[in-house]
Amino acid sequence: MKLNKQDILKALETITVPGEGQNMVESGAVKNVIVFGDEVVVDITIKNPSLQAKKRTEVDILKTIHELVYEKAKITVNVKVDAPSQPKANVIKGKPIAGIQNIIAVASGKGGVGKSTITANLAVTLSKMGFKVGVLDADIYGPSMPIMFDVEAERPLAVNIDGKSKMKPIENYGVKMLSIGFFTQPNQAVVWRGPMAAKALNQMIFDAHWGELDFLLIDLPPGTGDIHLSIMQALPITGAVVVSTPQNVALADAKKGVAMFQQDSINVPVLGLIENMAYFTPEELPDNKYYIFGKEGAKNLSEDLDVPFLGEIPLVQSIREAGDIGRPAALQTATSTENAFESLTKNVVQEVVRRNDNLPPTEAIKITTMAGCSAVKK
Repeated sequence: MKLNKQDILKALETITVPGEGQNMVESGAVKNVIVFGDEVVVDITIKNPSLQAKKRTEVDILKTIHELVYEKAKITVNVKVDAPSQPKANVIKGKPIAGIQNIIAVASGKGGVGKSTITANLAVTLSKMGFKVGVLDADIYGPSMPIMFDVEAERPLAVNIDGKSKMKPIENYGVKMLSIGFFTQPNQAVVWRGPMAAKALNQMIFDAHWGELDFLLIDLPPGTGDIHLSIMQALPITGAVVVSTPQNVALADAKKGVAMFQQDSINVPVLGLIENMAYFTPEELPDNKYYIFGKEGAKNLSEDLDVPFLGEIPLVQSIREAGDIGRPAALQTATSTENAFESLTKNVVQEVVRRNDNLPPTEAIKITTMAGCSAVKK
């Protein structure tokens, strides 16, 4: 079959450049198309520097030309990234915390997907890898970190730092942490309006002596509400990870969680999606996998949203038991659970490194209230 340039361009008009909205011909992303017999060379320039965007662009071009023009065409795609060599750094309007290198928000659109369990195990795995780690339990109305780290009875002490009294975070398993759970009774409900909750969070963030940390993980409450905005108002978040289980009802809320961080007025990089309770393997049938909540739902969603898929954690009884007794499952050695959390954590670290190499610092946002509605602006 003889190929021609016009057929190739017409096919490319059906493809949208990741993150740009227009098709790749209309946007000017396609710089050159060369056709020689059954060979096609496409030169394209995109603005998204992520490896996933480049790979998706290449795959879309190959698939489209094979489906719409000629299935046996020999195609070469040259993808170039046209990102500013020295991106303009955003002015950080919130107050960064001295000594803390990266602040990672761990979020979920829906409750009950294991977000706090993921946070706790990420933290101890990072610590095992040699990083200095802290956890801020920002789930004001349902704090769980004191239980998961077996420090329910502990109370933060005051320390004098440069003439100022600061809270000293509680530490266990090499992880420093603060939680509203340290300041309330186990059977005491926290019934606070948004401003009071925000004030408590600010005290745990800025009136604490965190010291030197490579990572501060923030365990956010489920949903997309006032606490989330308060955190992003107070701190320049390095990036966010969103936790979901595979079933559709959880994925619908996870999609909203990703969308919250990606709003132009918030603009916090999403490091990726984590699939928790991905499958169940009975102890007596170690080679069997039962997809109780559906199969690869979060992985498929990550492809649809063009965000990285960070990994999957199986539904294992020992993970639940470990959290209940205050010893995160990732502390267990030579187990499949430890391997799963180690693989997940390595992917998170890799995405943080890539984000810091390719993007300017994140702004903290300013929040105002207009006509009874929360409005978010820079």
